[in-house]
Amino acid sequence: MRAIFILLFLVLSLFAQNESFSNSKKELRKIHRDHQVTFYCGCKYNYTNKDNMIDRDSCGYVPRNEYTKKGKKNERARRIEWEHVIPAENFGRQFSCWRDGASECVDSKGKEFKGRKCCEKVSKEFRIMQADMHNLQPAIGELNADRSNFRFDFELPKQGQYGECKFEVDFKADRAKVREELRGVIARTYLYFNKQYGMKLSTQELKKFEVWDRQHPPSEWEKERNHRIAKKQGNLNEFIVKIF
Repeated sequence: MRAIFILLFLVLSLFAQNESFSNSKKELRKIHRDHQVTFYCGCKYNYTNKDNMIDRDSCGYVPRNEYTKKGKKNERARRIEWEHVIPAENFGRQFSCWRDGASECVDSKGKEFKGRKCCEKVSKEFRIMQADMHNLQPAIGELNADRSNFRFDFELPKQGQYGECKFEVDFKADRAKVREELRGVIARTYLYFNKQYGMKLSTQELKKFEVWDRQHPPSEWEKERNHRIAKKQGNLNEFIVKIF
C-alpha cells in the first residue's frame, strides 16, 4: 500500500507545480498546526499572539538584538518566518536572470534590475524552487535574518549568542552553526534539491551531507511532514523515504 502511495505522488509531482511562495507559507501553517516548534531553537510558537509569537521560556531564546538601532522593538525577534534552508541566492545564482537580469526586468523609471526580483518575474522554474515546501522551515525572524545566505558549518554552535538556543552565526566567516539534531534534515534538503532541480553541490558539500544523512536519520515528525507536504505539493522528498 505504501509503495502505491509513493508511486502516486511521484506521478503527481509532474503536474502539481506550485509557483507561489505566499501560498506555500499559508499551507505550511496548516501542515505545522500540531507541531508549532521553531527549526533552529526548538521554541514553541503561536501565530495568534501578535505581540510575540515566540514562547521564549520554552527554549531559553534571548534575542541578539531586542531593539533596533533606532530604539524600536525588533519585530523579527518576535515573529515566525519561513526560512529557506537552502537560501534563494544559493539556487538562484544558477539562473541568468539572477546573475545578468533579463530584458523584461526594467522598472517604471527604465532602470534594469536582476537577482531575486527579476527571477520571480521571468523564471517559472525559479518560482517553483522558491516555493518548494520541502525547503521551508519555521524560524524566528531574527535568526532567519542573521543566517542570511550563509552556509552551514561543520562545527557545532556554542550557547550564548541567542541565549540558550543552540545556534551561532559567524558573521566574519559567513557561516551558521546548528545543533546536531538538525544536520540530517539539512542534509536531506540539500540532497533533494540536488536531485530534484540539479542544484550543484561541491564534492566537499556532497560528502558532508551524505555523512550527516547517515548519522542523523529522519525523525517521525520529519516523515510525517514529508507526507503532509506531498499531499499539498504533489511530491515527496525521496531522501526521507528512501525510495530510489
